Amino acid sequence: MSAPAGETWFHVTSVRNRASIRRHGLDVRRMGAAPGIAGSPVPEQDGVFLADDEFLVDWFVRMNNTGGPVDVWAVDGVVRVDLEQSPEGYLFQSGTVPADRLWLVRQDVPPLGATD
Repeated sequence: MSAPAGETWFHVTSVRNRASIRRHGLDVRRMGAAPGIAGSPVPEQDGVFLADDEFLVDWFVRMNNTGGPVDVWAVDGVVRVDLEQSPEGYLFQSGTVPADRLWLVRQDVPPLGATD
């Protein structure tokens, strides 16, 4: 029996992480180019926070405390039952997500309150 195909979820991160994500995927061990979305300089969990719908994606975009614009990445093959929940109630996938499961769906989204 094969593993479930999974669903497409989303990850929000600073645009400063774009080149690393394209090369290495989502990997908290490589965090350093920019703080996390909530502004933390170190990973809050050993994994990648994910959103399953547009409302939650927009929540993470509004939470942006990186000091600059963010990107929204689609993450293919997510299996909901494999996700863990942070103490704050957000879902995350432990470990890393390889680059071949990702594609950029929104880029250079300005911080809340920024004007063109």
